[in-house]
Amino acid sequence: MGHDHSHDHAGKNLKIAFFLNLGFTILEIIGGLYVNSIAIISDAIHDLGDSLSLGTAWYLEGKSKKEADAKFSFGYRRFSLLGALINSIVLILGSIYVIYEAIGRLLEPEHSDAEGMIVFALIGIAVNGYAAWKVSSGKSLNEKVVSWHLMEDVLGWVAVLFAAIAIYFTNVQYLDPALSLLITLYILYNVIKRLRETLFVFLQGIPRDINIEEIKSKILQVPRVDSIHHLHVWSLEGEHHVFTAHVKLKDITETDQIIHIKSEVKKALMIYHFSHCTIETELDGEMCVVTKQ
Repeated sequence: MGHDHSHDHAGKNLKIAFFLNLGFTILEIIGGLYVNSIAIISDAIHDLGDSLSLGTAWYLEGKSKKEADAKFSFGYRRFSLLGALINSIVLILGSIYVIYEAIGRLLEPEHSDAEGMIVFALIGIAVNGYAAWKVSSGKSLNEKVVSWHLMEDVLGWVAVLFAAIAIYFTNVQYLDPALSLLITLYILYNVIKRLRETLFVFLQGIPRDINIEEIKSKILQVPRVDSIHHLHVWSLEGEHHVFTAHVKLKDITETDQIIHIKSEVKKALMIYHFSHCTIETELDGEMCVVTKQ
């Protein structure tokens, strides 16, 4: 019940963030044209990409709740991971575009309506700040990447606010693109880190909170366990991990002993909270037919 509630909460947060971002993007486009601010129009284009990726994240988060079927025997949880990958790529492309626009405005500054920029910056901080707060508690990689989307927008609008105030008093037009450039570079650095984490899970890397040698040691301590091979641990989407292993047994004289050993091995693995746990036992004279990996 708790797990289902967590997914429902994630989907609801992404839904709220999507509609807030889409509505504000439309307002940005209109307002950016009205106050003649290239920074706001550039952010509107960036936010449009955010809205598309948020919609994708919302859809894929909902898709990830589906149970296993004939097509996906592990279920659809990795669809959430796909959402994280798409969002990371969109955010990187959007950041590159913002950097390009910022450099252009540094080279050729243009006059903007500072008062209008201040108004839109305050609205932007409020709207995107609320959306970022709603998603910030998420545990999935999908939600974490989305939270960086929204945090980038919040920091971007903070930069616009300070730049607009400075422009209002000093008329120095390059402050806006300079601040936007610095913040975008910072966000880009963090998003690339998230992308690396997402790709690591996609490539079925061993979860960072799992110690393979520790698991082997615990299993080998179970009486009548001789050795372990084909031990694999990977993650569905960063939260739910999968464990499989072949356990070689010794001195087995009764079937009940096998049942007891498997039970003890599973007890040793309980602290890791694996979503899927598959253990194959092999006896003394039994040869493993799986190709060595």
